[in-house]
Amino acid sequence: MEFQHKSVLLSQCLEALAVKPDGIYLDGTLGGAGHSSQIAKRLTTGRLIGVDRDEIALCAARQRLAPYMDRVTLVHANFQDLDRILQDLGIPAVDGILLDLGVSSPQLDDGQRGFSYMEDAPLDMRMDRSAGLTAFEVVNTWPREELRRILYAYGEERYAPQIAAAIARRRAAAPISTTLELVDVIRSAMPPRALREKQHPAKRSFQAIRIAVNDELTAVERVMGDAISRLAPRGHLAVITFHSLEDRIVKNAMQDAAKGCTCPPEFPVCVCGKKPQVKLLTRKPVTASREELEDNPRARSAKLRACEKL
Repeated sequence: MEFQHKSVLLSQCLEALAVKPDGIYLDGTLGGAGHSSQIAKRLTTGRLIGVDRDEIALCAARQRLAPYMDRVTLVHANFQDLDRILQDLGIPAVDGILLDLGVSSPQLDDGQRGFSYMEDAPLDMRMDRSAGLTAFEVVNTWPREELRRILYAYGEERYAPQIAAAIARRRAAAPISTTLELVDVIRSAMPPRALREKQHPAKRSFQAIRIAVNDELTAVERVMGDAISRLAPRGHLAVITFHSLEDRIVKNAMQDAAKGCTCPPEFPVCVCGKKPQVKLLTRKPVTASREELEDNPRARSAKLRACEKL
């Protein structure tokens, strides 16, 4: 598969990062290197560290970044290990960090990856194909109550109890092996009015299972604190999210870091001693323009938040 991916909110990300020619930047979700190629292009004596858990993405990025490899370091890792990555590279702080969360277009479009509910494929959904847990294991071995929980918590699926029950019934007869088998089970559990909605009936469930397989929310929670602490003074953090659960984590982490003091409002003076760590660069999330949406409909749910280290 050719790893081609349209970068979402590209100009807005570059503006938020304010790339300096001699700066050190980390792209924790390298993908097809659309954002990173533009960062590297702006560097002279600076350095770009490109991180991705998907080895296919890293191979594609190496080709796209070929003109700039004298200033690029590629790392096969999960972005949640940002602190260890920088420690291993002997880099105490960076001038900018970009995180473009969610699934890239090539991962969605490659039938064998199992992310898409539009074509038949083995139930996989691993962003890192060397990882152990697959969607097949989640769907066929996790307890019914745990399935209900993740469908509701990660997919915000209002029919989570019915879908979890339908999965449990179907797998009792035979394992659910492919994406379209799972879509069929999900459809069977939903009332006719839900099937008539504009959104595909399996979208929320697939999102939930993908998040569980890749432990995505834990990764976002973990990386936010490390990213802020690893920024150099006046360094910028830019994060793109694609659903409300991720956006809430990013928003709260940035707001907490910008607030500093955690004393109760009734305290006359601050006793916690906590100072603001960052300045918010985006009071509200930045979203795609009408022109970008016409060119790339997958940008519709993208939200960019950014902050600057004090």
